[in-house]
Amino acid sequence: MKTTVPFRARGWLKMTPEKQDTLLKLLILSLAAILSFSCRLFSVLRFESVIHEFDPYFNYRTTRYLTEEGFYNFHNWFDDRAWYPLGRIIGGTIYPGLMVTSAALYHALQFLHITIDIRNVCVFLAPLFSSLTTIVTYLLTKELKDASSGLVAAAMISIVPGYISRSVAGSYDNEGIAIFCMLLTYYLWIKAVKTGGLFWAALCAIAYFYMVSSWGGYVFLINLIPLHVLALMITGRFSHRIYVAYSTVYCLGTVLSMQISFVGFQPVQSSEHMAALGVFGLCQLYSFVEYVRSRVPSEHFKVLYKHLIFAIGVAVAIVGVILTITGKISPWTGRFYSLLDPSYAKNNIPIIASVSEHQPTSWSSFYFDLQMLVFLFPVGLYFCFSKLTDSNIFIIMYGVTSIYFAGVMVRLMLVLAPVMCILSGIGISAMLSTYMKDLDVSKSNKKLKKFESNFVLKNEIAWAFVVIMTGFLVTYTMHCTWVTSEAYSSPSIVLSARTHDGSRIIFDDFREAYFWLRHNTAEDAKVMSWWDYGYQITAMANRTILVDNNTWNNTHISRVGQAMASSEEKAYEIMRELDVNYVLVIFGGLSGYSSDDINKFLWMVRIGGSTEKGSHIKETDYYTPSGEFRVDKDGSPVLLNCLMYKMCYYRFGSVYTEAGKPPGYDRVRNAEIGNKDFELDVLEEAYTTEHWLVRIYKVKDLPNRGV
Repeated sequence: MKTTVPFRARGWLKMTPEKQDTLLKLLILSLAAILSFSCRLFSVLRFESVIHEFDPYFNYRTTRYLTEEGFYNFHNWFDDRAWYPLGRIIGGTIYPGLMVTSAALYHALQFLHITIDIRNVCVFLAPLFSSLTTIVTYLLTKELKDASSGLVAAAMISIVPGYISRSVAGSYDNEGIAIFCMLLTYYLWIKAVKTGGLFWAALCAIAYFYMVSSWGGYVFLINLIPLHVLALMITGRFSHRIYVAYSTVYCLGTVLSMQISFVGFQPVQSSEHMAALGVFGLCQLYSFVEYVRSRVPSEHFKVLYKHLIFAIGVAVAIVGVILTITGKISPWTGRFYSLLDPSYAKNNIPIIASVSEHQPTSWSSFYFDLQMLVFLFPVGLYFCFSKLTDSNIFIIMYGVTSIYFAGVMVRLMLVLAPVMCILSGIGISAMLSTYMKDLDVSKSNKKLKKFESNFVLKNEIAWAFVVIMTGFLVTYTMHCTWVTSEAYSSPSIVLSARTHDGSRIIFDDFREAYFWLRHNTAEDAKVMSWWDYGYQITAMANRTILVDNNTWNNTHISRVGQAMASSEEKAYEIMRELDVNYVLVIFGGLSGYSSDDINKFLWMVRIGGSTEKGSHIKETDYYTPSGEFRVDKDGSPVLLNCLMYKMCYYRFGSVYTEAGKPPGYDRVRNAEIGNKDFELDVLEEAYTTEHWLVRIYKVKDLPNRGV
């Protein structure tokens, strides 16, 4: 009886092995890209299509302005709602790549008659670019090793928590597109190094320009590429290809990057960019020396070489010193110093140290965000070292430098995650390729290998290795899914908690408070709060704020800190000086929300006392004699009578929070507050949200004369 082969099967069988291989790669890569997008949608499915965190609200507000008013008005926009009474020039103080990308995508969809709100474009932009990151990771790893390594790396980066933490739906921040830009630049750089072609180098410079327009982390990139070129020089691998690639990337990339207003002349004036300039000059010198060597007899060349190097070294040193003294070359910034010395910010710039994402990374965070990649990273390094090429030297340097910076600052885990996936993909692919050869042995091969005493053992070891590796990959997938769902898919604007029976409770106090501000205060009302909430207030409440998350003016933030840390009388003077109408504080003592203003209060004290006007504020005054920070009856009298304490705990002394506990029991500090019965003199309570998370107070007017 003749068997019939289904049409699709016949079509598959008729395909050549090469076409089958290509189709399979496309299928795997497509599935990885779809997985990358879909696994970032937990927050949308669980809550709604909403912007997360703090900075994304500023990005959303500026993007909306760009789509409504056009690029010219956006570039020249002076925002009088921020940093009252100073204001802020938006076009010259941001990296516009994120906003321009969203606006371009929005207008493209409108042109195609696809109706979508700009907010939804912002919400889903990061998941979309994560899919593109998956594809470019495949291309980069393929250039470094082979296609199989690229597929493994692509599958890993699609779900790695270290990258998902900044690219879930609603996380509308610069990093959402910056990682794609960074890996695209690296891919095009490797292509330029391999080919020495002007075309790939020019594309690399354009990708670098996109990176510069998107994120301040481009400084890492423009230092890593020169470091790679320098390493190639030292190891004797410098060639015409490297010269053409780097000269093109540096010249064209620098000119393009200077078109970003916020960057300006920094590429030729700031210390962070001097390494790139120095390596560019070194390339010219190296090439000139090689040219002279080919034209001059060896005995004459040695004399000329010594004198030439000495003269150029002295000239460069003199020029560098003069430019530094005259201020033409600016010194390193505080953030850059904090990368080299983790204790620098804590000792010198408290505003930088107060940001949670600028803290050093704990060992547990590495495993939480990377899981098995931590152990596979050295394996990938081993395989790169075993076959050193120009490309492998680059990925080794990327891995080593990024693991240092990720250890110094938890935010830079984002830079480490891609190279972890790439090197792990190389390691897994190489090991599986080795052992898979011993899995399926035909009878003919058995006859050829019958004299090998360890033949059976090799087969069993291969099976055991493949099964164990499969188990590790399954646990990696489960870990990534759980971390994404539970840790990185909860928007800070909408909080959730579980009751004893497992049901979910939603805390929507932030939007409730901002909605109240928007509809119950004058349009020109000025709101004072700590800088963390500035972007959300301007975006959602549309009210003028004193400070926000840009933190560009430490003196202004210090003034707000002084008001929060002072007594009512002194705070009132500052509030009148700054024309404050309302004060907003975040309080978690009732709901158990630990990231409230009481837990941030010591940073307000440190920042408030860091300027001349706040020199009277001493951190030690807010501790007990034994050096403890307490809110109960044993707490410092200065703390128990400051403005922040009174605004958070006003009327709280009569509230029961837990069964068996006295009234006024703070569930975050696990203590009964020490100052219960007090009245506010210069403020009056305007609004408190349902769960007491946000409390808003109105500043009283000055009393009439004679009263």
